Amino acid sequence: MHLRTLHRLIRLPATLITRSVCTWLLALALGYGLPIVHTPAQANNPLEYKVKAAFIYNFIAFTQWPDGVADHTINLCIYGEDPFGKEIDKLQEKSVGARSIKVLRMQNAGQLKQCQVIFFSRSADDNLTGILSGLASAPVLTLADNPNVISQGIAINMNLVNDKIVFEINLGIARKNGLDISSKLLQLAIKVHQ
Repeated sequence: MHLRTLHRLIRLPATLITRSVCTWLLALALGYGLPIVHTPAQANNPLEYKVKAAFIYNFIAFTQWPDGVADHTINLCIYGEDPFGKEIDKLQEKSVGARSIKVLRMQNAGQLKQCQVIFFSRSADDNLTGILSGLASAPVLTLADNPNVISQGIAINMNLVNDKIVFEINLGIARKNGLDISSKLLQLAIKVHQ
């Protein structure tokens, strides 16, 4: 569509009906005349991480820790760069049964033993395998949102597929860590690794 044609459409008579029809036709022409640009979700997408924060809350709610672990407070740790911002802090206003959630941001892998849930950001990928081996058999629910980390020992990994958040569960790792993941959560996973 040429610029002159658009200019003519804008200068049509000013009656309300004509202007409404012209506006609708212009919108239609622009909508079909211009290529659609699809921008894949990026790590700094606030809506994506708002949804992922809600998923994390449900992961916590449908996970059972061994007796004596996480009886009163669940320490949810974000390791590496924090993609959530204030969204993850809203979980501190919620509780899971009688347990409260405390959000901690960590940069030192040596401090991760105090966590019951750890979300590993993409910035932690370089040393993820080493950190996970240090947490082996500890009652910790490990989470991430990076393809291919489930094979490295992450218990639950979230992915964005067709603009929807989906997740896979490494049940073998969860059980090795002494965690019991509800069958309801297992049924919602796109894949469960044994």
